[in-house]
Amino acid sequence: MQTDPLLLDRARKMRRQMTEPETRLWLALRGKRLNGVKFTRQVPLGPYIADFCARSARLIIEVDGDTHTDQFRDDRRTGWLEAQGYRVLRYSNADVTMNLDGVLQDIRAALTTAPHPTLSPEGRGL
Repeated sequence: MQTDPLLLDRARKMRRQMTEPETRLWLALRGKRLNGVKFTRQVPLGPYIADFCARSARLIIEVDGDTHTDQFRDDRRTGWLEAQGYRVLRYSNADVTMNLDGVLQDIRAALTTAPHPTLSPEGRGL
């Protein structure tokens, strides 16, 4: 499946214009600094762009700012990503800014737990 060129362009722009909380978290995640796991930022997945993704661990981390006020939309997005076999962790800007150590501890815990079961190509499980 090829990624939409407009989505790729938007992801590139988002990498250059990260929020302060996203930047703080990225500095802690980049370069396999957390448990030796490679994270990438602003990753297009289907119709969405994940803030941070560890593909090997099937883990997505979202940093929600003031624009994340539509719970239905966020739930639909999370549901779609989970249907693809990813676990999704969400943190507010305040969580990252005021409790980065706690956020990193939570992410470490998620990295040491078993990932979602392997999904079939249809996304319905084995």
